[in-house]
Amino acid sequence: MIANSFKITIHMVASLDGFIAKKNGDTSWMQSTDHFKKGVTLTEELIADILSSIDCYVMGSHTYEHALKLGWPYGDVPVIVLTHRNFEPERESVQFYSGDLTKLVNHQLKPKYTNVWMVGGAKTTKEFLQLQLADELIISFMPILLGDGLLFFDYIEKEQKLHLKDVAAYKDGMVEMSYDILK
Repeated sequence: MIANSFKITIHMVASLDGFIAKKNGDTSWMQSTDHFKKGVTLTEELIADILSSIDCYVMGSHTYEHALKLGWPYGDVPVIVLTHRNFEPERESVQFYSGDLTKLVNHQLKPKYTNVWMVGGAKTTKEFLQLQLADELIISFMPILLGDGLLFFDYIEKEQKLHLKDVAAYKDGMVEMSYDILK
């Protein structure tokens, strides 16, 4: 990839059976107690390197509400919340957007940012994939089968070819797969 090129990454954590939350919205299962001896240690330095490369996040309103409850892990990095609801801004770094996603990407995100991460949820993921706005997909599977809940891929309705870039297995049992989305 050429330096300074624009990229949208969809990043999601899911159960092995493809759910991003239980029906009641609970995500406490994302904290794994599994131990995989051959796995890589997910260090604070590795996490900091990844986070420092992200210059904007995009998320749906339910993900936004969930992030506020968890203690807001996004710091002061700009966040665009996709919603038709009226929210009172709780952070200066957050903007709310309702409208055409292609216009958002081409007129607001591309001119300002290089590495945008779309971090949730299922409806937002579906729309970005259907409109072919995402360039990369990173999915982290946790070692659990939920059996029911909110699906990560909610019937995208079109075939999408991917190119596997990387796979990493971590000591906590999480397996992360990174794909380029072929257009």
